[in-house]
Amino acid sequence: MSYTYDVEILHLLVSPAHAYFGRAKDGPADVVTTDADEAQVVAGKGIVGDRFFGKAAHMDAAVTLFAVESLEAIAAELGADPFDPLLARRNVVLCGAELSPLLGQDFVLESVDGRVEFHGGRQAHPCAWMDRVLAPGAHKAMRGRGGLRCRPLSSGTLHRGPAVLISPVPLDPARAAIPSLLRPGRLP
Repeated sequence: MSYTYDVEILHLLVSPAHAYFGRAKDGPADVVTTDADEAQVVAGKGIVGDRFFGKAAHMDAAVTLFAVESLEAIAAELGADPFDPLLARRNVVLCGAELSPLLGQDFVLESVDGRVEFHGGRQAHPCAWMDRVLAPGAHKAMRGRGGLRCRPLSSGTLHRGPAVLISPVPLDPARAAIPSLLRPGRLP
């Protein structure tokens, strides 16, 4: 059985280098970051041109999906203006997708003329840089809702715009912004 959800791919971040390393007080590195209209995904390797593409240490977590609702909730909780979703440095920013239940699951993301199968590998934990680039307190506020690191199981192209998420488990898009640590059945 599978469940189908209409979602939207708002952003496709592709960057050949890490921007957040070293000391946050020194500021992020000046690296080229593209908010692409489309991204080529290669099975077992990740997004072509991205910093994690083909890196052995990241094969099980080469592509990071992120719910924009999480970022909106974090900004509201911190009393901040809306954040630029690209600052979180997640590859695929979705609207309308609860991601935490996909942990350990195989699922599909379909967009215009593209279909990519993923395995939800692990949560994307925020780094301390979030306090610097988003707002003080963002690092702690992102815990449990920093996204989902995935392994691409098939090759294909993702396009920005309307998409369909096909899940083997039921999802509740209204829960996209709730930290997974606070969901029933999750240990704190």
